[in-house]
Amino acid sequence: MRRDLVLTAVLAVAAIVAGWIGWSGNLLLLPASCAFALIWSKAPNRMAVLIVSAAYFLTASRGLPLGVQQFYSTDVWPGLIFWLAASVSFVLVHLAAWSKRSAWRPFGFLVAMFLMAVPPLGITGWAHPLTASGILFPGWGWWGLVAMTAGLMGLATRMGPAVAVALTGFWLWSAAIWTDPKLPATWRGVDLEMGPSLGRDATLKRQRDLIATVHEIASQGAGFIVLPESALGFWTPTLGSFWKKSLHGRGVTVMAGAAVLDSSGYDNVLLMIDGDGSDILYRERMPVPVSMWRPWDPWIGERGAARAHFFANPVVEVGKRRIAPLICYEQLLVWPVLQSMLAGADVVVAVGNGWWTAGSSIVDIQRANVAAWASLFGIPLVISFNT
Repeated sequence: MRRDLVLTAVLAVAAIVAGWIGWSGNLLLLPASCAFALIWSKAPNRMAVLIVSAAYFLTASRGLPLGVQQFYSTDVWPGLIFWLAASVSFVLVHLAAWSKRSAWRPFGFLVAMFLMAVPPLGITGWAHPLTASGILFPGWGWWGLVAMTAGLMGLATRMGPAVAVALTGFWLWSAAIWTDPKLPATWRGVDLEMGPSLGRDATLKRQRDLIATVHEIASQGAGFIVLPESALGFWTPTLGSFWKKSLHGRGVTVMAGAAVLDSSGYDNVLLMIDGDGSDILYRERMPVPVSMWRPWDPWIGERGAARAHFFANPVVEVGKRRIAPLICYEQLLVWPVLQSMLAGADVVVAVGNGWWTAGSSIVDIQRANVAAWASLFGIPLVISFNT
């Protein structure tokens, strides 16, 4: 019993280290998260599995309580409650997947990886070690994902330490030759520092400021310009006409975040705007649960929440490109990007509005995630964030 307690304590500390380093927001440190597979497999009993799973996930998602507190301008308790609630699915899945028979654990970990990658459990599938595929196997595409899956399963076997040495070799080699995903020619992602006012300031002056930014970047040779999530606020026909006139004759296409409302709620979208008009380019597949997406609202007579289009529009066409759009929360999950890759995307466009994450590493983690996926498939990446 004492030996099990000591081992559990050591594994819990190791899980905290893996979660802290792997999800620090440093792109090249993502593979540290893979250690969780080895740690999980060494747990001596189910109580130890519960402890190490919670230690890893809570550490990896440590920025959530502060983010919730800042988003709602409240005290820390709602953030702590949401943080703990979000960990439940991850902990229970890994608890159920663990087996007393060590020979079954690699297959249990495979099942856990799958369940945490796809809805419904994948809705809170943050800190997924598969995200590190693009760091260990850049440019390998689907074969890299297969290799990463096999490696994680290997870590959960008795040969785990030897597999860890092999994966570390890939990690060191990749870090030595690493190059960031490139921007497509003539594409530009615009980072803004407008804080919570972005999307909430409905004045004409704000729209003119954004248009002036677009014109300045277009004058530098950009033909496709991406603005952050919520940049245009609530989209109306009047705004559409204003932007159309402002871009007429400029030869530039703008992709920008906005919200499109109707009587039952709203869609968080990416718009495509040029001198000929505007269209909804993409409707977000997975808005942030609770703060945006509340599927229970109709049952209690409430309206106004964002809709989730889980498997809709994984790829959209802009010019000659097939883009994989990822809006904010989707960048923390697995299935949206893999669904887009299955649909033949050849560029990733990631936008976010991360003002509420100030003081945490959430935006850095989002940037690292999308860079890792783009690197895995060897395709260009465009990022646009507001902070």
